[in-house]
Amino acid sequence: MKITFLGSGTSQGMPVIACECEICASVDLKDKRLRVSVMIETEGKVIVIDAGPDFRQQMLREKVKKLTAIVFTHEHKDHIAGLDDVRAFNFITKKPAEIYASIRVQEALRREFHYVFSGIDYPGIPQLNLNTIDNSPFEIEGVKIIPISVLHYKLPVLGFRIGDFTYITDANYISDEELEKMKGSKVLVLNALHKDKHISHFNLGEAIALIQKIKPEKAYLTHISHLMGKHEEISKELPEGIELGYDGLSFEL
Repeated sequence: MKITFLGSGTSQGMPVIACECEICASVDLKDKRLRVSVMIETEGKVIVIDAGPDFRQQMLREKVKKLTAIVFTHEHKDHIAGLDDVRAFNFITKKPAEIYASIRVQEALRREFHYVFSGIDYPGIPQLNLNTIDNSPFEIEGVKIIPISVLHYKLPVLGFRIGDFTYITDANYISDEELEKMKGSKVLVLNALHKDKHISHFNLGEAIALIQKIKPEKAYLTHISHLMGKHEEISKELPEGIELGYDGLSFEL
């Protein structure tokens, strides 16, 4: 199984256009963080978790020519706004894109992309096939996925475990029952917005504490805001086995 970070950043704490803060001015490519998303390639399948505003750019950067499915964690714009760009894959495959999402997220997709679901077969609009998921395990063409229910303040969000890989974004609370699903993971990806306390995201200290509770072989932090600081500097502060994720990071599992 190959894992690729399509994006490791967030709109939260994002400076305005033309900002010259130390992150925007950094020449380190690891500080150039597109909106958070990850791609899993396994058993000949290509599964992307979330398709935010940078989806097209991410697909082009990674030269992705096949897309088996997109799985959504939740309905916030920074996680769904790029869905229109699946039309390129529609053109290649001559069939609808397979979308996996909860009922609530599907309702948001129908609102945000109303022209897709209007019943008017306008040439060139995205073709989507919606598949309903909840907190029960499901499969995508034989690939088993275990959802993990977390809270993003009061908003339910789904994380996912695929084999020995667990991916959690946009969370600041995970129940003991759901934590059990994560245990035994070899690699855990977890959100860490910045160092300060936040109402709906784990901060750096909270993320580290949770990772040390789960004890994966390796952990990466994602959904990183500009307010976290520069990749090189924060990396020096992290415990062994925990690293900052970055756009384009890829590894085999």
